[in-house]
Amino acid sequence: MTGNTENGPQLDQQPARHRRAKGVQRRRILVGGGTVALAGGLAAAGLASADTPSTSTGTSTTTVTTDASASATSGVCTLTAEVTEGPYSLDGALIREDIRETKEGVEVQYTFTVVDQDNDCAPLADALVELWHCDALGEYSGYVGKNGHTEDDDGTFLRGGRMTDSNGQATLISIWPGHYVSRAVHVHMRVHTDVTLADGTYTGGTVVHTGQLFFDSDLNEEVQASSPYSDNTTAETVLADDSIYDDNGAASGLLTLTALGTSVSDGYTATLTVGVGTS
Repeated sequence: MTGNTENGPQLDQQPARHRRAKGVQRRRILVGGGTVALAGGLAAAGLASADTPSTSTGTSTTTVTTDASASATSGVCTLTAEVTEGPYSLDGALIREDIRETKEGVEVQYTFTVVDQDNDCAPLADALVELWHCDALGEYSGYVGKNGHTEDDDGTFLRGGRMTDSNGQATLISIWPGHYVSRAVHVHMRVHTDVTLADGTYTGGTVVHTGQLFFDSDLNEEVQASSPYSDNTTAETVLADDSIYDDNGAASGLLTLTALGTSVSDGYTATLTVGVGTS
């Protein structure tokens, strides 16, 4: 997927505060999906699920488990290329678990497990997992108006990050993203190492992964038809037609989703194992 670019709405692009002047990087990384694994065989167990098929029921996603024993003994990681961070990134994300602020939408509870491909896929502790995405109307904080809507813009809504624990895990809470012209529904992610934390944010460090996260098409159709997403009348690009997603499942950032209840409005959990190379 290297070389793909993200095209936002064809409107004037004014520099946003703290905007990151950074092109697409080329890095070998691993992205796996499925249930979070802990200790010892974490890498192999979680990473093997990059090839795990899943089926959508409309209210939940059932994961079909595959045999991870070969990977458990070899420590081999599934690798993929990074993708563009897109035109709406900002530096200096707030360190917080809940990034919603006042934004309404279907709740998504994320659990990421970050592993180091250069260290036998061991859990990567003290790494910053950063997310950002648009709201239900397709607007990004710091760039409100690019999808044709007028709303308050504090430059921070639906942006933030958490540090990984000793198991390489980080949890964040947000809403299911809306959509905007030319892109399927997605979330942006960066993983940083060696950051300095102060005053609720971060400075310095090294970006070891830049990627995007994607959602099951059938579930997304239900979400986008519900309120407040249905107020967004801009054209939506389906996942199969997205310019970034390459139909390679969890290895390309497709999240494993589990319903929190019987209704779309009850929300979902979303899990993914993300492997990076720190050398």
